[in-house]
Formats: sequence, structure tokens, C-alpha cells
Amino acid sequence: MVDKKHLSFDSILGGTKPITVINSGDICPFCHRDQLEGILAEEGPILFLVNKYPVLQDTYQTVLIETYDCDAELSTYSREHLHKVIRFGVEKWQEMMQSGQFASVLFYKNHGPYSGGTIRHPHMQIVGLKNIDYTPNISRQSLHGEIIDCDTGVELNLTREPQVGFYEFNVRLENLQYIDRMADYIQIVTHYLLHYFNKHCKSYNLFFYQIDGIITVKIMPRFITSPLFIGYGIPQVSCQARQVVKEIQKIYL
Repeated sequence: MVDKKHLSFDSILGGTKPITVINSGDICPFCHRDQLEGILAEEGPILFLVNKYPVLQDTYQTVLIETYDCDAELSTYSREHLHKVIRFGVEKWQEMMQSGQFASVLFYKNHGPYSGGTIRHPHMQIVGLKNIDYTPNISRQSLHGEIIDCDTGVELNLTREPQVGFYEFNVRLENLQYIDRMADYIQIVTHYLLHYFNKHCKSYNLFFYQIDGIITVKIMPRFITSPLFIGYGIPQVSCQARQVVKEIQKIYL
């Protein structure tokens, strides 16, 4: 019987992956492009390839390398490069969704030691799930919240009902014509998290969803996950949420 709720993880294969998100001494494989295999597409410094370590069974795992620079970070990209990366990633994500080969397709980014990633070099992952549809797992209420800013076809908000807590930002895009503005909002939030939000915040995740015809990018600062959520499934909200909204508006908008 096909399990449509759980992914099987190959722990033995996972143990062979290089680790550069911390000072492990491992060599970054993404810095040696001449040695990479399974290349699917390339656009200047952006490279799309099959994941060499497919640890998730019944999936098709790919990696999007964002830049040549191992020490770069999305929040400090030039606007031109930022827009190219987001456009390229969304295009490849949509192509996999439209292929009809998968129940759903994940598109996400890990940055920093608490994000769940192993490689420091800026990259994203696009994963086709053959049997699992992720969309019922996403709380629709967590995609809405207090509006920080909005532009034609795009909205940036801080949710009042987070999936995990404490802070979850959402960028909602109704029309792909305005994808560059979506990218700008993503960059604003990631820059805020790493430079103004909390001196201990060094990690974040981006999660791309396509639900009810709208693309939403959820941006989450990452720390050690709350034991109340791990043990009891209770998300927490912050008493300082309104202060964060005002601070982003003051600094960036």
C-alpha cells in the first residue's frame, strides 16, 4: 500500500553528504562545477541539476545553485540577479508541476545552521513527490495576516496564525507578471531577519506553495524549534508582532 503521508529518508546515504553549513572541513561540491554531474539547465551563474544524494524515496530531487560565490546570500544579491534566480526557480518548479508526473512538487530554500540544510553555498531545492500532496498540510489561515506592504498583484504579510511560530512572513503573488516584486519582498524580509530582527538569527527557510491559484512564499526565521510545538503541536505567536511590522515598514518601505 502506498504511504501518502510520510516520506522515507535514506539515513545511510544522508550520512555521506558533505557538510559545509558549519565549519566541518568538508569541501563545497558546488564550488567545483567542472565535477558536477546531472546538469539539467544553466543560465550564467545559475545552475540546475539532479541531486547527487537522493535521500528521499519515491521522489525526484533537484538542486538549483544560485551563484558562483560560496559566501553570497540572497538578501544581498543585486536586484538583477535576485530577479533572475527567483524567475528561474519558479519556472523550473512550475515545469515539474505541469509535467503530470508528481502528486505535488516542493520548492524551498535552507539558509544557515538551523535551517535543515547541509551546504552553505547558496542554493534551493525542487523535489517532485510521486505519492504525497503537501497542500492539505498547509493551514490556509497561516498564509494570511497583517499586511506589511502591498503592490499590484503582490502582498507581504506577517501571519497571525503561524503553522509553527513565532514569526512567519508570507509573500503572496496572484499574477506571475509581478514576480519581480515578489522577489523584492522576499529579499526585504530575509535581509531584515539577518540584520535587524534578532542578533542570534542566522538561519531562515523559504517555502514556496501554489494553493488555490496563488503562489505564496513563506519566510521563516529559524532557531531551535519550540518544544511546545514538537511535543504538543501548539504554535506560539509573539507579543511583539506589531512592532516587527512597523520596523520593516520604517526601514524598507
